[in-house]
Amino acid sequence: MDFVSGLPLTARKNDSIWVVVDRLTKSTHFIPMRTDYSLEKLGDLYVSEIVRLHGVPLSIIFGRDPRFTSRFWRKLQEALRTKLNFSTAFHPQTNDQLERIIQILEDLLWCCFLEFQGGWERYLPLVEFTYNNSYQSSLKMAPYEALYGRRCRTPLNWTELRENQIHGVNLVKETEEKVKVIHDCIKATSDT
Repeated sequence: MDFVSGLPLTARKNDSIWVVVDRLTKSTHFIPMRTDYSLEKLGDLYVSEIVRLHGVPLSIIFGRDPRFTSRFWRKLQEALRTKLNFSTAFHPQTNDQLERIIQILEDLLWCCFLEFQGGWERYLPLVEFTYNNSYQSSLKMAPYEALYGRRCRTPLNWTELRENQIHGVNLVKETEEKVKVIHDCIKATSDT
């Protein structure tokens, strides 16, 4: 877990993204937030966005952000029986996976900024969706498939299934185009 901060303020007053990665499946959540959220608000977000979907993790690797080293966070994780592991300056490789995903996220946000109208928060769900459905060579599958044991039906194949008639032609076409652009950006960043 770590934060990407210093982003332009959105209409919802968010200026940061909380990045949460499952080390086994590489399944990732990008949670929009504000830098000034209280520890209680972060705890609520953690339960509503992570625990609700995946249960309580056995262990978590954190950076040295003061929010994660706080007494509140330690007590919350202790109550949930989650072991806390902190990456250190002497062993930054303990969080290489997260750092790589953050770099990809920043590249994708830049790509969306260049390609689409609107703020970063609007496209964050599509960025998360596309990332989680992109092939990872270390897994030999996409994070979604590693997590759920099956491939995800994506907007890129909705038209093949004629589902665009159900969902509305324009919405499906726009979503397909945006996911394709984001997917191409992921491919471009992984090729470098």
